[in-house]
Amino acid sequence: MAGLWTVARPAPAEAGPKPSYFGSREIKRKNLAPFVKWTDMLKRYEEEQIIVKNCRPTSTLGCAYDDWNEMLAKLEGKDPRTQLDVVHRYMNEARYIIDPINWGVKDYWATPGQFFFKDGDCEDYAIAKYMSLRRLGFDKDKMRIVVLQDLNLRIAHAVLVVQMDGRNLVLDNQIDEVVDATTIRHYRPYYSINETAWWLHRS
Repeated sequence: MAGLWTVARPAPAEAGPKPSYFGSREIKRKNLAPFVKWTDMLKRYEEEQIIVKNCRPTSTLGCAYDDWNEMLAKLEGKDPRTQLDVVHRYMNEARYIIDPINWGVKDYWATPGQFFFKDGDCEDYAIAKYMSLRRLGFDKDKMRIVVLQDLNLRIAHAVLVVQMDGRNLVLDNQIDEVVDATTIRHYRPYYSINETAWWLHRS
């Protein structure tokens, strides 16, 4: 997972650092061009919607969206925290498998459909949760994929963080429950990203 935070030289910052989660300070930038794995995944996700609308049992995705759509339909109208918890637990049931084995490359960011079809690793869980909550009407500006260093395991990792009721809630495939970011002391964020911007994190 070492390639998770390798990006091009950052553009000039829009503003000075401000407090963020996991004890870091952040600087916001809007140029997503350096994050090809993320932007490419977003494009593939849009194309995936066309396939799903014309889904057949023999399609590449094998109609893998069916269970997902059923789960989301049951969550419509529920309170946001219930939606958050159910989505988190649902995605965490998937099998963890590293990219070299799953895709034959060092680092690959899968679409939700690919994740449902082949399982995945940490950023794939986070992406599937992000897109699930977007489908349920969550504001994209209140959510970010966070790429970080797990100081305990000494590996790169990725989670989803959702801002809700003045708190930063962490949806982590390594943690069974949704937890407040302030309770996690062993993560050092490198950057976070959503569909409109990215943030550089500093200690």
